[in-house]
Amino acid sequence: MSDITGRRPGFKNLGGARPRAVSLSRRELVETDYLSPGETLPLVVRPKDVELDPADWVGGSRDFIEENLLRHGGLLFRGFDVGGVERFEEFVRAFSTNLMDYLDQHTPRTRLTPAVYTSTEYPADQRVPFHSENSKNRVWPLKLWFCCLQPPPRGGETPIADNAKVFRLLDPKLSARFVEKRVMYARNFGEGVGLPWQTAFQTDDREAVERHCREQRMEFEWKDGNRLRVRHVCQAVAAHPATGETLWFNQAHLFHVAGLEPAFRESLLGLFEEEDLPSNAYYGDGSPIEDSVIAEIVEAYRLASVSFPWRPKDVLMLDNMRVAHGRAPYEGPRRVLVAMAEPYGGDAGVPNSSGVVS
Repeated sequence: MSDITGRRPGFKNLGGARPRAVSLSRRELVETDYLSPGETLPLVVRPKDVELDPADWVGGSRDFIEENLLRHGGLLFRGFDVGGVERFEEFVRAFSTNLMDYLDQHTPRTRLTPAVYTSTEYPADQRVPFHSENSKNRVWPLKLWFCCLQPPPRGGETPIADNAKVFRLLDPKLSARFVEKRVMYARNFGEGVGLPWQTAFQTDDREAVERHCREQRMEFEWKDGNRLRVRHVCQAVAAHPATGETLWFNQAHLFHVAGLEPAFRESLLGLFEEEDLPSNAYYGDGSPIEDSVIAEIVEAYRLASVSFPWRPKDVLMLDNMRVAHGRAPYEGPRRVLVAMAEPYGGDAGVPNSSGVVS
């Protein structure tokens, strides 16, 4: 059915052309399938008409998107005209206006607009381990989007993994230990390796950093040479706010020195005492996490992982609590954008030491 301007809902205005009168539900404007038989993560959503306006369709299809995101954990929008930073931001804002900044960064990235960033700018030959964005903190985004503007000629996938499946794959004794003790993250800024604190916290103001640390219940210590040491304890496991499903939700394996490539790990340990490493992870009581435990966590993510090659203009939308993501090494140019929305956390939805949601 056309609106008062004569345009078909969800379609671009085609100049002076008069579109035929059509009555279609938003659901009928797209088709869905899967990347492979038996694998329901992600759900692939494709437009039936190349002239479907992505942002307009998303704005009128929030219920459809929310329902399927909750069911599958991730949606891959493929074939939509979402090329470029502005088009991607329009697509994201059509779904959610509650977009978030990247504060307390652990990896380098570039801010392109108030809401859109580049994906992690790690060297191309390095793998980014699985993680849910900001699961190392007390507040994190519920929604996460990636947009591929330029897939590399080789590698560069963004593998994903269901955090509920990861939790089920782990030894129950191991996960119970993490539920009880939680995870302590330790970081040192200004040591010549990793991000400077000014980049991580997006400010040159020490007082602003201190306020953020207090708000997030982080211990901080200023050292000579304008160096900063930060420690904080956060959840290892969380309950999904909509389903109550138990999720593995932390970044212990990403921060822990055992998760590094062997040569890089040996190099760092040759340069720094353990307490001065750029980053490391411990049990919440400060006791060391065994290397074998980190290896088991990494293996669980591998077994739960799903990977696919990017195509130009692909948009991947994730339930950030339900689904973790990483990045494969690659060759050649690669350009992937990121946006996130809907802050959540604090003490809500996080199991206490007995595993009960408070």
